[in-house]
Amino acid sequence: MSDAGEKYAGLPTISAETFFACELRVGTILACVPNPKARKPAYVLTISFGPCGVRTSSGQFTRLYQADALIGRQVVGVLNFPPRNIAGVESQCLVLGFDTPEGVVLLSPERTVSDGERVF
Repeated sequence: MSDAGEKYAGLPTISAETFFACELRVGTILACVPNPKARKPAYVLTISFGPCGVRTSSGQFTRLYQADALIGRQVVGVLNFPPRNIAGVESQCLVLGFDTPEGVVLLSPERTVSDGERVF
């Protein structure tokens, strides 16, 4: 087995029902401002998920993205996690991304889709 195979050999399995219980939806960033209370540089995002409503989220996306360049960008978020207080912000969704050595890379659809579309 390769080193990569060994690294992931013990991953827990979940049922398809568990995965599909997560509401992964596409939304468009309407506003992005720095979060002054965050210990590490972070943005507060306001995101429209179409018929699923407008949600806020706080995330550490500052290394690879300028705030004004994020406005209008589509992202993927988990909508049915309970809200969390993150550095003074009620984070109402979890925006998904990849943690790389250069910074967090946001997960986005490769083509524009309607806000609120479900990921499956």
